[in-house]
Order: sequence, then C-alpha cells, then structure tokens
Amino acid sequence: MFAGVVAVTIEIRHTTVFRGPNIWARMPAILLEVDIGELEDRPTNKIPRFYEQITELLPGLYEHSCSVGKPGGFLQRMREGTWMGHVLEHVALELQNLAGAEVTRGKTRGAGERGVYNVVYAYAQEDVGIAAGTLAARLLNHLIYETEPDFDFVAELEEKVIRVAERLAYGPSTGAIVAEAERRGIPVLRLDPRRSLVQLGHGAYQKRVWATVTSETANISVDIAGNKELTNRLLHEVGIPVPRASVVRNADDAVAAARRMGYPVVLKPLDGNHGRGVMINLPDEAAVREAYPLAERETRGGYVVVETFIPGKDYRILVVNNQVVAVAERVPAHVRGDGTHTVQELIDITNADPRRGVGHEKILTRIVVDAQTVEVLGKAEMTLESVPEAGAFVQLKLTGNMSTGGTSIDRTDDIHPDNVEIARQAAMVVGLDVAGIDFITPDISRSVREQRGAIVEVNAGPGFRMH
Repeated sequence: MFAGVVAVTIEIRHTTVFRGPNIWARMPAILLEVDIGELEDRPTNKIPRFYEQITELLPGLYEHSCSVGKPGGFLQRMREGTWMGHVLEHVALELQNLAGAEVTRGKTRGAGERGVYNVVYAYAQEDVGIAAGTLAARLLNHLIYETEPDFDFVAELEEKVIRVAERLAYGPSTGAIVAEAERRGIPVLRLDPRRSLVQLGHGAYQKRVWATVTSETANISVDIAGNKELTNRLLHEVGIPVPRASVVRNADDAVAAARRMGYPVVLKPLDGNHGRGVMINLPDEAAVREAYPLAERETRGGYVVVETFIPGKDYRILVVNNQVVAVAERVPAHVRGDGTHTVQELIDITNADPRRGVGHEKILTRIVVDAQTVEVLGKAEMTLESVPEAGAFVQLKLTGNMSTGGTSIDRTDDIHPDNVEIARQAAMVVGLDVAGIDFITPDISRSVREQRGAIVEVNAGPGFRMH
C-alpha cells in the first residue's frame, strides 16, 4: 500500500456488451468504463512489487503482445510504465484464457475525463467475459490496496470464471459446428448464452442450430424418431432390417412377447434416450422380469419395447442431408487391467483423464459406478475390488453409449456400400436431415444382408463427439 495515501480503488462504472462488429472492434467485445482514481499519477513502474506479483499469479501474461507486436510486449510496457486501465484489459483477457477461451484482442483509450478509461477486450462467452473483467478489477485492487485481506485469487478464478465457462461452454456437437462455421468465415451468433442455440449467417440466408437439430429439421420427424416402436414399424414396412418388436405395459406382457419372439431379447423404454434403461441379451423369463422395472423407470409414458436381441458390434452411422458422413464403432465403458489396481481404482484413474467430464460437457463422459456396473462385473465373476490381469478387458456397461462412459473407434472408411444405402434409406424414411443410425452387426465392412444385422434405433439430434 501507499503510506499516507487515501486509496481510491479501481472502479468499473459501466459495462457494455457488443455482440457483433462495433465502433471499437470487428469482433464481439466488452467495454468497461473504468475509473482508476489516483493511479492516474502512478503507472505500473511506480507501484512497488506490482510487476512481480502480477506475473507470479498470471505467468501467461508473458505471452501477451502489445503495440510492440511480439510476445512479451505487454510486460515490456509494464516495466516501462503503463496505466492500470491497460493492465485490466490484459488481465481480463488472460483470465478468460485460463478458463479455456482463446481471446487476444483488446484496446484501452482515455474516456475524456481524468483517470477514466474505456477498456475494450474480446470475449468468447459473454458471461465469462464480464466475470473476467470484474475479477480482474478485484485482483488489481487487492494487489495495490489490499482491499480484501482474505482474497484467494485461485479459488475466485475457479468459482467466478472457470466454472461459469464450463457451465456455459458449447457442447461438443455445437462446438464442432461453430468451429467449422468460423473456419469457413460464416458469421456465428449465439442467441441464448445458456443454451446451444446458434444462428449461422445473417438475413435471408441465416440458419439456426440447436446442438444438431437444425432449422431444417421437421418436428414430426423428431417425434417419429422418439417413438421406437413407430420407427421400427416404418423401417420394417420398407424392407429395412430391424429386430422384431412389441410394445408392452407390464412384466407379464413382456414375458409373453419374449416367448413369441424367442429368447434372448432386449428391453428398452419406448421414449428413452442415451441408452438409459436398455437391458440387452436377456436369456429367459426370470431375466426379463428382473430387468422390466429398470426399463420402465426410464420411460415417460410407462411403455416398454421388447425386441429380439441382435448379436454383433454397436455402430453409430451419422447421416446428414441423406449422405453418410461418419461411422463410429461404440465400445462400452471399460477399463484395462494392469495386474496391480482394483477395478474401482482403474475406474478412478480412467475418470481422471481431463477429456472426461460430467454428461456431455467434454469429448468423453466419466464412468459412473451403478447397479448395472455391479451386474456386468458379476456376470464376469468380478467385483469392484477384483484386480484384473494385465491387459484384461473389463466391461462395465451393457451398451456402448458415450453418455455412459463409452468410447469410439472410427469406421468411416470401412463401411460396406450396402450398409451405407440402408442407413441413408432409414434417415429418409424417418425424414431427418441429421440422423444418428444405430446399427448392430458383426462387421460393418460386410453387407448386413450377409449377416444377421439390423438397425435398432434412429436418433434425432445425434451427438457428434463420438465421431
């Protein structure tokens, strides 16, 4: 602190958010009207230990360029002496970068009043950009005036900026679309900062996407895809291979349907998603009765589908505008034994992968230990405390859904032309412009007509992250 000086702290008077090109910049930017008070007479080179403290907390500032046009230029300006509005600009940018954004542009100009500056900086997420500016002002006040004796910068950064960024970040699918649009020079406008509703382009040519549901996706097609029995029947009627299916409302009817079809069978919620409540390869009546409550619990209307079990690998075929654009083999959540760690420890190690997150926030999902995990391990005569042999494949879930911790293998170049055509037809029958076709077959590189394979589901708004 400055002995004998009454501190006039840095104050943000007003905040303006520009969501497109503006008088300050060609990109979306935040404008802070900042009063730096008595620091107008004290540039950075006149504040004891300020340079050392700010670079220790934010070493990324070493990479910031400035008017000198090369990395390190900003710190050169700080050593020579610059004003606190300029510092706030760079700190706000760096805090956003620590939260995963890639923003570098900014400028600071006098506002025509002594000690007052217009601080302008780019943002990727509006709320994150505002939070970064607010925290930047608090940090500078703390370093210069010790305004908050208990101020924990690391904790504040995590709580006020990084967690907000994680909560508001685009999901993997929307993020992929936005990144490609930006690469092609297509304007992108986020219409709702808390949801993935995005506008691509402007005026008469604009399109909108919500994850992978587009402004061209028919509502009736989404409803058809959401009804597994109806989808199955429509595909069957045009000769597309699908499992035999029957809709039931209680365990007795499920058992009766399974007897007619022949075991093994699959139970799934009529209107479920993300693989929740799907119980596969049920070999007898006892297994059906045991599994029925689990499938029913994931329904909204109380209806459960009984299907013949199709053996084979689980593939997701992505169809866009009636063209197959990607194919992934989905592998159920699993761990590999190392001869040392228990299954639970291997799960914890796997979940520590920074690519894994909660739900769909990251490219992979953390593996959750639940009743299904215990059941799958039990069938392999293992428990969470078992120590698998080195290299052993330990399956933890019944299905390969990414949302339950599964992984994927790219098979786009392997798919047989017959299977391509069948997937295209399935998307057209349902009427989806973007469709995820769940294909079960022993080998996607061979025609499904040579194997006992089938389409078990057609999905609207399919996730891109597995591809």
